[in-house]
This record gives sequence, C-alpha cells and structure tokens, in this order.
Amino acid sequence: MGSSLFPSVFTPSVHVLFELPSFGGFEWMARLVETATGWVGLGIIFVYSFLIAFALPGVSEVVLAAPLDLGLSEPVKYAVIIVVSGLGKAAGSVLAFHIGQEAKESGPIIRWLRRSRFDVIEWSERKTVQVAQKWGYLGMALALSVPFFPDTISIYAFAILEEDYTKFALATFAGSVGRLLVTMGLVGGALLAF
Repeated sequence: MGSSLFPSVFTPSVHVLFELPSFGGFEWMARLVETATGWVGLGIIFVYSFLIAFALPGVSEVVLAAPLDLGLSEPVKYAVIIVVSGLGKAAGSVLAFHIGQEAKESGPIIRWLRRSRFDVIEWSERKTVQVAQKWGYLGMALALSVPFFPDTISIYAFAILEEDYTKFALATFAGSVGRLLVTMGLVGGALLAF
C-alpha cells in the first residue's frame, strides 16, 4: 500500500468495491472513467462529473478508480482528480440549478419530477427542505458529502429551494470534494481493517 497520505486504494485488486449498478444504459460512461488515463482522462472525469450533477443517475465516486498516469505522486494525483471532479460537478450543478429555477415556474416539470424514478419532490419535501431550512448551503454541501448516494437527487432538490448560482456552485464543489475524501477515508479504513 505505501505510506502516502492517500494510499492507492483503488487498485484492480480492490476494484470490486466499486462494482457499478446499472444506470439505465449509461454504464459505458462510468466504464470510460474507470479506464481513463493520461491528461485526456482528466477531461473525461470533468465531463462525467458534469453529467452526474444533472443527468446521469450514477455515483461520482467512480472517478477515484481512474488509472490516470500523470507522472504525479499518488496524493497529488488524487488531489487533481478530486478538484477536476468537483469543478465538473459544480459546473453541472449550475445547469441543474437553472433547470430547478425554471421548474419552480412550471407545473408540468413538477408533475414529471413527482412521477420520476427517484421522486425528487417527495424526497425534497421530507428531508432536503428540513436540511436546507436549517443549514442552507452548508446543508447542501453536507448532503452531497454522503458517499454512494445519487448526487442528482440532492442537487435538484436544493436547486428548487435555493436562489444564488454562485453559492450553489460553491456548495456543490465543497460537497463533491468532501464526498470523495470521505469515500477515500472509508475505503482506506476498510482495507486497513482487513
């Protein structure tokens, strides 16, 4: 494992921890991230994170499995992956935020969201509204820090409730970074326990 701050926990031998669920035909995108290498791989991570924020029903932790060979130390490589992913998700969240703002004005979109697979409206009414009212953008960042929970649900729920694009993007970035750091800590801790 090495003694670096961020041990290489995402090697093929432990890659089974990230067995991907089926997300409606978009598995190829996650698999592309899992095989992304070199500096072009960072672009793939950015695009995947962007799409995860507003369209793909997958999880963002898969970016940590990208076998980027950037000629950097492991801690710097993971830091670059985390920042690029966070920036991609923040950019995608701005689009989701815009869609959410429009949804507040559109009855058909609200009805569609109520019938959607994730029932975003019901979830937001029960949990997210409470978190947003109590914690605001900090609550959003904390909600996005929960590993393996679909980002899209939290982002759209908060997009309907909030109003500041810049704060929204910053909270998404902070939550994305937090989520990947929590994931690394959990996986690294689990591996050390075995």
